[in-house]
Amino acid sequence: MSSDPWGRVDETGTVYVRTSEGEQVVGSWQAGTPEEALAYFERKYEGLVVEIGLLEKRVKTTDLSAKDATAAIDHIRHQVDEHHVVGDLEALRGRLDALVATVEARREERKAQKAKQTDEARQAKEALVKEAEELAQSEQWRAAGERLRALVDTWKGLPRLDRKSDDELWHRFSHARSAFSKRRKAHFASLDAQREVARQTKERLVTEAESLSGSTDWGVTAARYRELMAEWKAAGRAQREHEDDLWNRFRGAQDIFFAARSGVFAERDAEQSENLKLKEELAAEAEKLVPVTDLKAARSAFRSINERWEAIGHVPRDARPKVEGRMHAVERAIQESEEAEWRRTNPEARARAAGLTGQLQAAVDKLRSQIDAARAAGNNAKADKLAKELEGRQALLDQALKGLEEFGG
Repeated sequence: MSSDPWGRVDETGTVYVRTSEGEQVVGSWQAGTPEEALAYFERKYEGLVVEIGLLEKRVKTTDLSAKDATAAIDHIRHQVDEHHVVGDLEALRGRLDALVATVEARREERKAQKAKQTDEARQAKEALVKEAEELAQSEQWRAAGERLRALVDTWKGLPRLDRKSDDELWHRFSHARSAFSKRRKAHFASLDAQREVARQTKERLVTEAESLSGSTDWGVTAARYRELMAEWKAAGRAQREHEDDLWNRFRGAQDIFFAARSGVFAERDAEQSENLKLKEELAAEAEKLVPVTDLKAARSAFRSINERWEAIGHVPRDARPKVEGRMHAVERAIQESEEAEWRRTNPEARARAAGLTGQLQAAVDKLRSQIDAARAAGNNAKADKLAKELEGRQALLDQALKGLEEFGG
């Protein structure tokens, strides 16, 4: 018979293990010595120790599921309960119980973690749905469309919820995307219709612009081109494939007209500049007639200058007032000389001037006699009053005498 602290072998070769509930039969050993029997069953015990140690490590360091861990624990516990080993079975059961508690704690931790992840996923998906529903009302078609596509990618990366919640949120999310797509499609359909109307309008404008390109009615045609440009801007944009071609035709027609007009205007400006030079020379020639010394010669010379002036033609508009003003000044000077000559040689006017002068002279002489008489009589007040009247009559007389001089005395 042989024994150690955890087991023994009796004389029949039966092997026992000691437990808290008493000895339990491990098995029968007939192949060798009792010591060899105990050593064999002790090695089997060590095998269970190693197996439990490995399972403890897996539970601690890997993501072994609670289900698999529990199955492994039950498998080892079954071997311990069959007590086909020699060793401290209670210690093994204690480690297995501790391992069960660890697995259960891990199970609860993972359950809480999963609940947290689910809650976070729910909040994230609700946020995605809310943003998608807001974007469904946007008219920023490109940016909103790109953002909705990004939201789909984000959604795919989130964990699934319970089927009911996930389906409800996905339905709202999908409905928002569909609503946006429907509005965008309607918008661009309307835009296409508007662009088709714009294309037809611009085709008409181009046709008219091209028909006007050869016109020489410069003012009226230029004004019509301005109206056509205003209508072009008001028409809006046509489809991209038509817009540039239509614009090039429209602009090209205008360019033909305005280039032709510019050429004509350039020739006219050159001609008018030359006309201005000629008229300035005539104005200088006319100015030499002033002051007028020989009225008849001056009048004849001015008439000749004016005939040449009229034959020259137009000058630049901004230079016209100055050069014409110079001629008008000479013309006024000649007219004033004619008026003075007429007054000097008119017998009736001279007689009227002489008669008026004689009357004023008589009145002045009479007032002087009256003043002398009043002062001699000592009536200074009356003399002073008559003196003031004399001043006025004398002034009129002086003016009449000056006018009489213009008639030659």
